[in-house]
Amino acid sequence: MAGHGTEEHPHGADRLCEAGDRVYSRAVRRGRVPRGDAGPVPCLLELALLHPDPDDMEWLVPTSPQEVMTRLLRGLHDEVSASERRMGSAVAAFEWYAGLGGPAPGARAGEGAAIRVLDGPSRIQAALDQATEACTTEVLTVQPGGIRREQELSEGLHRALELRGRGVRMRDLYNHVARHGQGLLNYLELMGDAVEARTLDEVVDRLILFDRKVAFIPANADRTMALELRHPALIAYLVTVFERLWRLAIPLTAPLPETRIEGISHREQSIAALLAEGHQDAVIAERLGISVRTCRAHIARLSETLGAASRTQLGVRIAQVGLDGPVEVSGLGAPGAERAEGNERADAVGRDLPGQVTGVLPGRGFPTGR
Repeated sequence: MAGHGTEEHPHGADRLCEAGDRVYSRAVRRGRVPRGDAGPVPCLLELALLHPDPDDMEWLVPTSPQEVMTRLLRGLHDEVSASERRMGSAVAAFEWYAGLGGPAPGARAGEGAAIRVLDGPSRIQAALDQATEACTTEVLTVQPGGIRREQELSEGLHRALELRGRGVRMRDLYNHVARHGQGLLNYLELMGDAVEARTLDEVVDRLILFDRKVAFIPANADRTMALELRHPALIAYLVTVFERLWRLAIPLTAPLPETRIEGISHREQSIAALLAEGHQDAVIAERLGISVRTCRAHIARLSETLGAASRTQLGVRIAQVGLDGPVEVSGLGAPGAERAEGNERADAVGRDLPGQVTGVLPGRGFPTGR
């Protein structure tokens, strides 16, 4: 992000060297520093953290931390988006190769196959159970969708407790809306230090990784099929995607950041950014893990706050106030910062969600529909 510094300073703006940290901190505190102070740290100029004072070229003024943070978040967002596209291309390519068959047409792939297509809930569940039993160190999961049903969580609780008993560590990524589910909070409290959860506005499709050796992802739109992946390169790639998402995510125990526009919640800013990209209500709702009804209620409040009388005018107002980009982190949100989010708890729980195949862990099954 934002360059790599010089040979003596091989870093980005998110991890300054000690000398660069001292000079930039001094510049932020004082408003400017003499040009000579930047001689030992050319990284600050290369990373655009310092730039000449237009009133006196012998002095350097700092780029505001808020602007630097916005650049960093936009760069990380672009990296993750590129990784998601590459992951989709890789899976599609290997799925195509897997469908070519081999010397013995119709023969079933062996247990050590790099890619297996699991057709039907029973085969998916059997493979998940087998991977769970063999797991010894770590489980990484991405859980799209909204609030987790308590029944869904309780069905796989015994498996999670077995993993915890073996010392297995678990890390879970959810949509922000999952924060409003009491069942998930109860489950995390019961599991203690064995499970760490974080949330994002958007996550990739369902992903389960065991011991960085085997992964499961959906293989079709209605999730009645799954891919079991054991190829080391694919596993390494999926782990990289997970770790980058994890770095961007917010711990479940921490509040969501405030937005920089009064009266607009973090959720509404996320919806505004997706509207600016041209997405329809149903797509936005699915990506954020909320119902279409809740999404439209947020859009209505957004229109009212911005004084927009139509969708076209709303798009213009979103661009005018700068809501068409990544959320700018300006501090941690106080209780109640997400206006009307509490209404989503009852809304999401009351949605008509189809049944799920019992997951290896609470909330980890592959849904049979949506």
